[in-house]
Amino acid sequence: MKRKIRGGKPIRVGVFGVGRGGAFTGPGAKAAGFELVALCDKNADGLKRAAKLHAVKGYTDFDKFLEHEMDAVVLANYFHQHAPFAVKALKAGMHVMSETAACHTLAEGVALVRAVEQTGRAYMFAENYAYSAAHQEMRRIFKAGEFGTFMYGEGEYVHPMDADTGNSISVGCKHWRNWIPATYYCTHALSPIMYITDTRPEKVNAFVVRTAMDAPEAQRRPRKQDAASMIALRMDNGAVVKLLQVGLRGHSGPTRIHAARGFLGGSGGSVTLIREQFHEPIVHPKSMTYSPEFPAMADLAGRSGHGGGDFYMMYHFAEAIRTGRPPFMDVYRGVAMSMVGILAWRSALNDSNTEIVPDFSKESVRKRYENDDWSPDPERRKPGQPWCSIEGDKKISPFALKYARNVWKKAGYKGT
Repeated sequence: MKRKIRGGKPIRVGVFGVGRGGAFTGPGAKAAGFELVALCDKNADGLKRAAKLHAVKGYTDFDKFLEHEMDAVVLANYFHQHAPFAVKALKAGMHVMSETAACHTLAEGVALVRAVEQTGRAYMFAENYAYSAAHQEMRRIFKAGEFGTFMYGEGEYVHPMDADTGNSISVGCKHWRNWIPATYYCTHALSPIMYITDTRPEKVNAFVVRTAMDAPEAQRRPRKQDAASMIALRMDNGAVVKLLQVGLRGHSGPTRIHAARGFLGGSGGSVTLIREQFHEPIVHPKSMTYSPEFPAMADLAGRSGHGGGDFYMMYHFAEAIRTGRPPFMDVYRGVAMSMVGILAWRSALNDSNTEIVPDFSKESVRKRYENDDWSPDPERRKPGQPWCSIEGDKKISPFALKYARNVWKKAGYKGT
């Protein structure tokens, strides 16, 4: 039976991961209907500070954390570790909102979908890029039908950073940001397209952009993966999509939708509409660009992170819990987006050959992947499984390691 919380009763929530999780403990979360009751983190010092700030109980043990009286859990721990904790929380009776990625292997995706179906609890994939004001406006316009069939789209999440910033948020050689393959962080680029057009990826081809060692930041970071990736997708309506991510120069994140009767583009806080109106009455300007408002609670959204996306994730998660209706970013879409990154890496390592994205809404399909633990994670990679780079087992230069260790030392980190 699905747990529903009616009326104005707050939803008691615990947050796992006090770093990124700080985005889900402020006024926006309270306005969405949540009451923070517990925190969990393996970093005892950071946990102690956060628990004192919010006057709540803190736990370093996740199992003990789940014993706390609460209704829901937000998973803001490391990128590649969400699914096992989500399954535990669901089976403990909690509703779950999980940061990206939803799963690190296809087997984890199978286990996660099964846990959601078996427990009946709400699951929200916390992909914030879809919920910017621009992307919500593009969804509203596209769904009205005026632009016709979705034909081609482009999504980007290009996020360069200097070595000091990069090293400070990826402390230690084993930190996921220092090894996760360049295709895996694709959900920021893909989620707006899926949200606007309500389509699903079916086929994947990928190419990797090698690291250029004449970039000063590349010389100073102990990273074993490549710089970026380009992913080509065939969607379930036949449309073609191109994704570009992550570490190239020129910070950008535009979304482009080419449809049968026009174009929609979103970048930053603005939307561009182009209507050529061939063989039709001229009723609109050919081109217009404007800055849309949020559809609701603009003040709260505007003060939250990631262009308002952090607030709307919490808002839709609360709605799913209260109504019992799955959110748009449900477990099936979250796992599908995450599988694109995994399968794109397989494609890139296999001369960019096509990979099929399995439909995990079907148990008969899931059965075929329940033991697929293919992973480049240095701590769980098995013999014959992939490295983190198209170049194989890349070696970290002594200079990069020394430079990073100086940054880590200032942050109080004593490991390697």
